[in-house]
Amino acid sequence: MPILEKIVISDFRNIELQELEFSPNINCISGNNGEGKTNLLDAVYYLSMTKSAFASSDKFTFRHGTEEFSIAGTYRMENGLSSRFAMKMTAKGDKKIKRDEKPYNKVSEHVGVLPVVMVSPADISMVSESGEERRKFVNAVLSQMDHEYLVALQQYNRLLQQRNKMLKDMNPDRSLLEVIDMRMAALADPIYRARKQFVDDLKPIVSEYYRLVSGGSEEVDITYETELDKAPLDQLLAASYDRDRALRYTSSGLQRDDFSFSMNGWPLRRHGSQGQQKSFLVSLKFAQYEIMKRSYGFAPLLLLDDVFDKLDMGRISNLLQMVSGKDFGQIFITDSNKVRMSGIVDALTQDRAYFETSAGTFKKI
Repeated sequence: MPILEKIVISDFRNIELQELEFSPNINCISGNNGEGKTNLLDAVYYLSMTKSAFASSDKFTFRHGTEEFSIAGTYRMENGLSSRFAMKMTAKGDKKIKRDEKPYNKVSEHVGVLPVVMVSPADISMVSESGEERRKFVNAVLSQMDHEYLVALQQYNRLLQQRNKMLKDMNPDRSLLEVIDMRMAALADPIYRARKQFVDDLKPIVSEYYRLVSGGSEEVDITYETELDKAPLDQLLAASYDRDRALRYTSSGLQRDDFSFSMNGWPLRRHGSQGQQKSFLVSLKFAQYEIMKRSYGFAPLLLLDDVFDKLDMGRISNLLQMVSGKDFGQIFITDSNKVRMSGIVDALTQDRAYFETSAGTFKKI
């Protein structure tokens, strides 16, 4: 499994220049809120996914007043050899990534090479906000495990943009739209099947992790909601043609898929307490971790950002016992309460490293 041995970060968020070496097991980062703990984890995530876990646009990832940032990491790969991955992003939108000084043809080719799972308080948007956040989650998981899924999704979105642009015309070319519809349908089918299989795989694992994390008796569930259960996409698009012309955008398709979360048959958003929602989201991310581990044959990097927020000490202990077993790989944990974190981690393993954060500077302690 890839183990991050060293990272060099320049002008990323509030980190001016930092070089850090890590434990292959558990790495604990403490410090007050707003000092940069999360930014370090986001840099690790960015180096895996080629984008931020939090910012919707790359323009929010530059350190104030700078025109470019870079992140480089040395990883011990599953073959036992080290590889260096280096990424540079400019304010003009030029993004490049290299492996051992050799550039990728496309940035997207790197996604999935360094598998990663991030658990953070920002995950609550999957419960509280629109289906777009839940689709982002599913797409991020499947894109890491299946490069063909990522390529199909990118092509589908490009065709969707083209179709929407045509629908803004008062008299769109119907025959050209039908060609686009057929191409979109061919791409939609494998995406639909992958999403359906993923949810089927996810549900029992989420339920088991929820039981372990919460100790509760609630039944949790995930439902994949999609129009493609009713008919192939080209038929759906043909049936909605008049409506789409009136709306001037595409009203059917994968971009409307949703993944609903429930507890005891009721929507989690309305009927789950903060603690129950948090426990569900942690369980969801750990289920993602389990599925990715099975797919890759090794454990992804696990980034736990302030996961102890809203969880009691019993749940925290359950969580860390789960993550410190032999089935888990390299772990990064942030917490503002250094005493709480070290008290639990020290009881689990001696193979750990501690870092303290202040104003974007990290010190090994």
